[in-house]
Amino acid sequence: MTESEKKVRAVVAVPLAEELCGLIEELEPRLEVVHDAALVPPMRGPADWSGDPEFSRTPEQQRAFDDLVDSADVLFGIPDVDPQALARTVSANPGLRWVMTTAAGGGSTVKAAGLDRADLDRIVFTTSAGVHGGTLAEFALFAVLAGAKDLPRLLDDQRKRTWPDRWEMRQVDEMTVLVVGIGGIGAECARRFHALGARVWGTSRSGRAVEGVDRLIAPDELVDAVGEVDAIVVTLPGTEQTRHLIGEEVLRAVKPGVILTNVGRGSVVDETALLAALDDGRVGFAGLDVFEQEPLPADSPLWTHPRVLVSPHTAALSSKEEERIARRFAENATRLLDGRELRAVVDTVEFY
Repeated sequence: MTESEKKVRAVVAVPLAEELCGLIEELEPRLEVVHDAALVPPMRGPADWSGDPEFSRTPEQQRAFDDLVDSADVLFGIPDVDPQALARTVSANPGLRWVMTTAAGGGSTVKAAGLDRADLDRIVFTTSAGVHGGTLAEFALFAVLAGAKDLPRLLDDQRKRTWPDRWEMRQVDEMTVLVVGIGGIGAECARRFHALGARVWGTSRSGRAVEGVDRLIAPDELVDAVGEVDAIVVTLPGTEQTRHLIGEEVLRAVKPGVILTNVGRGSVVDETALLAALDDGRVGFAGLDVFEQEPLPADSPLWTHPRVLVSPHTAALSSKEEERIARRFAENATRLLDGRELRAVVDTVEFY
């Protein structure tokens, strides 16, 4: 085999089924996909990229695993989903060209690795952002519907076997829904709400038109915009710039009774400010899949608040997730080898 025909060595650094390793090679034959299931922890369920925490390697196995990931031209997954393991292999492997994180928010792990600027410029980092768009958009729709139909009241009446006087529910096709962050997940949310007849607004830094979005809102217009909408859907990643973006100032300006759902990152919503807004009725209902601290502490008031639905960061989980991420890796490998721009590249300044 000539140098030009030499396959690119793609090392799978996290658990992945052999058939999906084969799928990657089938979709991009210029890759040699290398995976040793004995050296990575077994998954406990779908998309369990960290694997069984009881798994451990012998010293010999650890050396074999390090040698394996250090031989990669490209990596599927961050080794052990551990920023320090990423830092070690980046230092040990000057030939590493590209790393794809299996998490949509994998930029935070890259940031935690503390890589220097030369390595951040040498290696392309991508995430699985967008792969989870459909599942998260469905949860966002479910949460807004739960708020519009007053799910807590229905459940409380049912538990008490109470048949109350009829009362009016809100209709999605009469609502204005603001999607805060109109990227991959946000665009999927917009498409679904638009299909149900809602008027959809979306925040955008670029100002590019998005299908299903009736009005684009600049980030500095957010405080003014929230006073005109019936529901707020948060899809933003967790960065220094987005931390507590949905905080006291925004929640003070909302239309009373607004519905809020967060399928982005928990750090975007100031939970202290949210609880105050729930208590005084500014927020009528909150359906949350992500939280500032996970697992959500047992003493968090969010657990027992009558107008809060708690989902344990599980809305994105799907038995098809592993295959979707494998297909994304193969697609991006083709882009890399053809000299085209990759999808979901990590911004190595803001790390999202």
